Amino acid sequence: MEQFLQEAKNGSRVLSTISGAQKKIILNEMAEAIRDNTKDLLIANALDMADGAKNTLSSALMDRLFLDEQRVDAMAVAIEEISALKEPVGRVLDGWVTDDGLNIQKVTIPIGVVGIIYESRPNVTSDTAALCFKSSNVCVLKGGKEAENSNRAIAKVLQSVLAKNNLPTALISLLEDSSREGVAKLIKMDKYVDLIIPRGGAGLIKYVGDNATVSVVKHDKGQCHTYIDKDAKLDDAIAISINAKVQRPGVCNAMETLLVDKEIAKTALVVLKKEFDKEGTKLKGCLKTQAIIKVENATEEDYDTEYLANILNIKVVDGVEGAIEHIVRFGSGHSEAIITEDISTAEKFLNAVDAAAVYLNASTRFTDGGAFGFGAEVGISTNKLHARGPMGIEGLTTYKFKIYGSGQIR
Repeated sequence: MEQFLQEAKNGSRVLSTISGAQKKIILNEMAEAIRDNTKDLLIANALDMADGAKNTLSSALMDRLFLDEQRVDAMAVAIEEISALKEPVGRVLDGWVTDDGLNIQKVTIPIGVVGIIYESRPNVTSDTAALCFKSSNVCVLKGGKEAENSNRAIAKVLQSVLAKNNLPTALISLLEDSSREGVAKLIKMDKYVDLIIPRGGAGLIKYVGDNATVSVVKHDKGQCHTYIDKDAKLDDAIAISINAKVQRPGVCNAMETLLVDKEIAKTALVVLKKEFDKEGTKLKGCLKTQAIIKVENATEEDYDTEYLANILNIKVVDGVEGAIEHIVRFGSGHSEAIITEDISTAEKFLNAVDAAAVYLNASTRFTDGGAFGFGAEVGISTNKLHARGPMGIEGLTTYKFKIYGSGQIR
């Protein structure tokens, strides 16, 4: 592994010599190569889907794993969108002249070698590779075993474009050792790796956070809530709640718990149940919820569970303070929403809730690099430092100070 990572580290010096214009051309070639190799990518994905069925993966995981022509084209479009983004490296963030006559510039630079550990979704391979390349970072990718064939096929296509442009294929590397031991080694290779980004279940995030010696930006679970206030427009509340849960239940920005103000619970819950029943949503609720509508009991463990499936907890709370109290206890710092027409209540919620994204009268499903206008994303960071929320190319840069002198001594 050391030799493998040494090649990746050497590649970061090569990347630093490539201009923004060259990167743009190469990324567009990668997008075209993805489209040209659609058939091969679908064949590889079919092998993963067959293995997934054999290993009885959940429907949510199978959905994340699945590729068709439309999804492959979406991968290519994402690369093109990344290519079109403003060059992130070499920007002067600030500049000043000191009393000693030193001209100091604060300039964006790449992080270096970024290790990304993720599960299930093959498009993460192309998205993160393109984002890292655009920001002049070398990426070392460790995908889940369930997507092994798809990831290898995608990486092979992208590496073929690098080779065609006389660039080292190590700029986009797949970690061959996909075992737990391989991950354990990778996250301690701080001599070669500058940042680890884990995307996946709570177990993976905790393991990496507890054991890494490389710096980590966590992309933790999405324990997302929507709170319907007594001053909400009920029609909006229903539409937003349905979208947040059922539009795509298997993703991290989907709602897992719906909080309802006790002042409107008797009216709202009856209508909400009717609409969620149409969508086949399995509902669980607190005792107050069960007194109004027929649902399964929601336990403390349920409120702390990221289902990634069409299952929803409901809790009746005592106004916005009750909603905030519940989110403080169970939220993961990902995305939280309030539905209300009372601006003072809204501001109280938006200011008090500690999450990467807080919404007023909108679905949590918008927490996404594309929806935010960043292009694709490396993931949704639940960290507080360096990067938070949808992590695009800005989050893949750091900075250094360039100081121009004219013979000064101190």
